[in-house]
Amino acid sequence: MTTYRDRAEAGRMLADRLTDLAGRPDVIVLGLVRGGVPVARVIADRLGAPLDVLVVRKLGVPWAPEVAYGALGPGGVQVLNEMVAGRLSDADKAEVRQREQAELDRRERRYRAGRPQLTLTGKTAVIVDDGLATGATARAAVQVARHLGAARVVVAVPVGSDQAYEMLAAEADQVVILETPPDFMAVGAYYEDFHEVSDDEVTEALTATA
Repeated sequence: MTTYRDRAEAGRMLADRLTDLAGRPDVIVLGLVRGGVPVARVIADRLGAPLDVLVVRKLGVPWAPEVAYGALGPGGVQVLNEMVAGRLSDADKAEVRQREQAELDRRERRYRAGRPQLTLTGKTAVIVDDGLATGATARAAVQVARHLGAARVVVAVPVGSDQAYEMLAAEADQVVILETPPDFMAVGAYYEDFHEVSDDEVTEALTATA
């Protein structure tokens, strides 16, 4: 089982599996905030593609936050799992949405300062994260990307669980996962350096590749 030195090394190894996308004018690489951005930065550089961020906030069930009843994305996009959402009261949904919308707005203001609103119309969106445990956030990101007009959605990660792969294979047009350990642990277990990515690190990556 591969242990990556850091997110940059993982990005280099992942980029080697995405060479068919290099030099294509329709490709845009989207780092999931925040941990996916350092990985995506390397991939965008290798592919000669623009880098942007996709800010997605999972709407978690109050008593089981790991279970998503939906997700929020930029531009007012909301994706709902009606089967799960139907079990929540309007008050519960309103409280969760208000909290997650506030954080999404904060991150959008921080990361999009001086940058145009994200649009994916006709694009091949390559959604990148540093790893997938449940896959719920990446699944929401795929749905948000489609709502934003993406013609094709590729999910690319260095490591993930079999469960996440199966979920995403049903949602995305292509899923590239370098490693799917049989006894998957937390994502950080597969990195020597798995520091918490800061807002400053995200904005620096975006500025450097602008």
